[in-house]
Amino acid sequence: MKKWTLGLLISLVGLLVLSACGSTDKKDDGASAKPADGDGYEETTIRLAYNLPQDHHIAIGIENFAKEVTEKSDGKVKVQVFPAGQLLSDKDMNQSILSGGVEMGVNSSTLWSSTVPAMGIFDVPYIFNDYAAVGEAVNGEFGEKLSGAMEEKGAKVLMYADYGYVQFANNKRELKKPEDFKGLKIRSIGDLPSELIQAYGASPVFMGGGEVYMALQRNTVDGATSGTTAMLQRKYDEVTKYLTVNNYAYLEFLLAVNKDYWDKLPAKTQELLTEVAAETETWIREQAEKEDTESAKALEEKGMEVYYVPEDELDIWKDAAAPVRDVFIENAGDLGQELLDLVDKK
Repeated sequence: MKKWTLGLLISLVGLLVLSACGSTDKKDDGASAKPADGDGYEETTIRLAYNLPQDHHIAIGIENFAKEVTEKSDGKVKVQVFPAGQLLSDKDMNQSILSGGVEMGVNSSTLWSSTVPAMGIFDVPYIFNDYAAVGEAVNGEFGEKLSGAMEEKGAKVLMYADYGYVQFANNKRELKKPEDFKGLKIRSIGDLPSELIQAYGASPVFMGGGEVYMALQRNTVDGATSGTTAMLQRKYDEVTKYLTVNNYAYLEFLLAVNKDYWDKLPAKTQELLTEVAAETETWIREQAEKEDTESAKALEEKGMEVYYVPEDELDIWKDAAAPVRDVFIENAGDLGQELLDLVDKK
């Protein structure tokens, strides 16, 4: 009996020792299971679509944005890019962003104006006289008001990407004054550009960027409005003869995110996206003036006849375009007037 009692006692002591060891092991396991103090990013994949040619300076900036975000998060925040209309056309882009069909996308301010009329401000003729003025505007109160209007509709603006000035190309005749537009069919990129084309006496035809080359080739349209960068990349020199440079509008492209998706992202991820977007925006803005100048020269070297409207003749073009400003105010209401007032103060 004594032997049995002694054995039982030894067994109990052994169990207590094992229990203590097990308890210590659990504490160690618990410590190792806690989140590391590393980068702290939660894994996510963001689909980003755009419609521009891949060698356009905005496209190059966007591709680098995606690469930087992925690299800086050590691959945790992956930005999957669908370039050059592979996933969405420019006409379908905005609705897809707003509905969450795609998390992030790049599209022109002109096309966003159908959702937020105030975005048409960039298509109001001749309100931005130089590149620096645009950057100052979008990074100040002007940009804050526009971004706020976009968020009310369900899209967070992450970046204003400078496309540059837009011009007119055609295959019929030189356009040296507004009256020269009479009777032409000109591809338009939105409502206000269509108003301008009509004010100059031509007929606007709306179509996506990828459709223009064939339309010009088949004489479905006589000309088109676009930036010289896209004209060069889309080979307008093969299907049009004349280019008129009058810098009538300064086009912006917006990198926008579905607002509900954005709000659910961790703060650390939001900070990363915002930081890299700001760096990319600056780089793109620096490229815009350079690309405008070089692409216009390249088109001329490829055989297009380029007419630069003299500065002392711009008032003729501005006066003929005056009705477009009134249409913008009618469409954009008080916010539109506020934006014009902010630009006019500069």
